Amino acid sequence: MEKEQRWNSLRLRGLRQRWIFNSILPILALLVLVVTLFSAGVSNYYYGTMQKGLETRAQALASSFNEYFMDNGFSSYYQKAVQSAESFEDKNRIELQFIGSSGRIQVSTSGLTAGTSPGTDDILQALEGNRMTPTPYQGRDMETGEEILAVSCPLTVNGRVVGVMRLVTSLRLVDRQVMLAVLAIFLVALLCMLMVVFSNLLFINNVVEPVAVVTEAAKRISAGSYGTRIENKYSDELGELVDNINDMSLKISQNEKMKSEFISSVSHELRTPLTAINGWGETILEDDLLTDDPEQLRRGIRVIVNESRRLSTMVEELLDFSKMEDGRFTLQIEDVDLQAELEDAIFTYQELFRQDGIALEYHPGDGDLPLIRGDSERLKQVFCNVLDNAAKHGGAGRRISASIDQEGSAQVVKIRDYGPGIPEEELPFVKQKFYKGTSRARGSGIGLAVCDEIVGLHGGVFTIGNADGGGAVVTIKLPVRP
Repeated sequence: MEKEQRWNSLRLRGLRQRWIFNSILPILALLVLVVTLFSAGVSNYYYGTMQKGLETRAQALASSFNEYFMDNGFSSYYQKAVQSAESFEDKNRIELQFIGSSGRIQVSTSGLTAGTSPGTDDILQALEGNRMTPTPYQGRDMETGEEILAVSCPLTVNGRVVGVMRLVTSLRLVDRQVMLAVLAIFLVALLCMLMVVFSNLLFINNVVEPVAVVTEAAKRISAGSYGTRIENKYSDELGELVDNINDMSLKISQNEKMKSEFISSVSHELRTPLTAINGWGETILEDDLLTDDPEQLRRGIRVIVNESRRLSTMVEELLDFSKMEDGRFTLQIEDVDLQAELEDAIFTYQELFRQDGIALEYHPGDGDLPLIRGDSERLKQVFCNVLDNAAKHGGAGRRISASIDQEGSAQVVKIRDYGPGIPEEELPFVKQKFYKGTSRARGSGIGLAVCDEIVGLHGGVFTIGNADGGGAVVTIKLPVRP
């Protein structure tokens, strides 16, 4: 038992893991993609905006310098470079450098870099070409090791490049802004992920726990605890599932109870006629006095015949029931005179009923009735079974009436007794297999179920109800087929 509980726990844990994995993994992948794209977008936006602003400013400064200060020779150029560096407004954020044709920094707003040679690609490209288009550089400064963004523009005299004006800014603040933005979107994504995980855990627990309860109840039912019920605390599909399992358990319990009663009833029903047959047979064989009393001998033989007929009927019902259960119950369809079959059954039972003090009345319809398509033997079996059932359960009324008539496109047979009738609460179940209700009459409890099956296979309707004035009435409606 402990091993089984541990296995169930592992299985439920595996269900949780599969649920979490299958539901969380796609969302996690989506969030990673969103964070990655957002980070790339933020980075491109910040760096791109900064580079574009620096390029625009460098190009404007270089154009002004070339236009106003580069016509008076190198001494004027150097003097103006020093003045520009000293008067540069954004020297706290941006470093302005003037680089000679050798690549060495000649003038800078930062005295620390003067005289050094950065040797970056933007300087080399500006010295090699005569294009006023700024050349950007983003990378590590060779001197300070700091990440920088630099833009270089050539300075020309008479069309010859004599130097480079360069704007340099640190990326430390931009990197910080990018990191803060990425961290913010990461925290938002993490919060979303935690909310998804938490909601999924709540959901899977709300699903797994009821499933575990239902599974345990189903195991108890399969182990034989029929009638076990589960407390229904749910109003959704799980509640419907619990109701269905409870209904199944109740019906299985009822069926098992009816089967047990059926076995007990059939055993009793078989034992009683066999005892009578065996007793009268031994009496006839051993009692020589019966040969001098023909009436007593005839009585014993009549008992043997009646009990043998009852046994044959019961065996036929059991065989028919077995065929119904495994799908071998078939019909031999032919043209049938339904009225003739009913009258034949009435003739068979009329004398038997008279001997028991029951009057069997017959009311034929007006005129000849057309033939129908059906199995004559099975239909006669239905009539005989219903008549016998009326005598057993309604014989206290000492009267049974049978009639047949045409109603529209169907022929209707009605067989009524004048006994106590059927309790209203038992009417919905009287055609169920093995059901006998409160009746103490002898029988297997499957005769009416067989009748209902036969009539249904003919496309007809078999109904049982209470008649006005007392007693039960059976109505058999069969369609007239051309």
